[in-house]
Amino acid sequence: MKALVFLEHHEGQLEKGGLGVLSKAASLGDAAGVVLGPGAAELAARAGAYGAPKAYACDDEALAAALPQPRVDALEALVEMTRADAVLFAASVLASDVAAGLAARLEAGLNWDLTDFELRGDELVGKRQALGDTVLVDVGWTGSPRLGLVRAGAFDPVESGGSAEVEAFESPFSGFSSLSALIGQSVEATSGPSIEDADIIVAGGRGLGSPEAFSLLEELAAALGGAVAATRAVVDAGWYPYSTQVGQTGKTVSPKLYIACGISGAIQHKVGMQGAGTIIAINKDPNAPIFDFCDVGVVGDLHQIVPKLTELVRAARS
Repeated sequence: MKALVFLEHHEGQLEKGGLGVLSKAASLGDAAGVVLGPGAAELAARAGAYGAPKAYACDDEALAAALPQPRVDALEALVEMTRADAVLFAASVLASDVAAGLAARLEAGLNWDLTDFELRGDELVGKRQALGDTVLVDVGWTGSPRLGLVRAGAFDPVESGGSAEVEAFESPFSGFSSLSALIGQSVEATSGPSIEDADIIVAGGRGLGSPEAFSLLEELAAALGGAVAATRAVVDAGWYPYSTQVGQTGKTVSPKLYIACGISGAIQHKVGMQGAGTIIAINKDPNAPIFDFCDVGVVGDLHQIVPKLTELVRAARS
């Protein structure tokens, strides 16, 4: 299988999600990274460190803004040039738009929300959750190229220490690709790592009782150098931002330490965080499902336990 992996970048850095997908694809066979936009050649060279012997770069001015349509044009040209069997993406707002547009342009099949993929002979087989994330099913494609959108956080980047041969390519751009313009961008001001990058995550559920109680988790996360996450119920209630949601309809995370506070442990949340190295659960309900799969369970009032834990962490670090 010859696969192309779309590598999204921001402020001069390749995004972790795409590098994780590239590492996985490279472990299966012939995989190449694709970087589009300003500084593409320099960024593409870094793909070799994650298992790709080759990377493609296009830094045309038409790709300067983070718009999907010019990227669809560039990927269409590259697929035609390389005769790639598959094009893989790590899920993000931009990547999802590009993947959908490319599928329509090439009249190709797109499988989304993949949590894994493998080769069976010469066939690429994807894996995704179904029936409320209670079962894992195999999905396939009826033709080529095969397009796959991988759930955010499904794979961690694996550095191999290699180097990539960078090949620059040019692409024609459709007239309608320039009809949209990016007027401006606003970025939410945050402190600390994102939940995708954090080694430590402190997560909260409805058991917190109120949105104000998230301040307890923020203080603990700050003391530990981690990030705060939330369940879908909390996000739907407007207690915490959607960008922090872990679970079936949120993000998949795999930190070294995951502290679940007031989270029951429903299957929809479990699938998003079960890859954590160590899971600590704090819940006043001794029968909460999360106690069935956590490594350490604490039965008690999180409003008393979390502040005390924060105090002990700060004392230890000082």
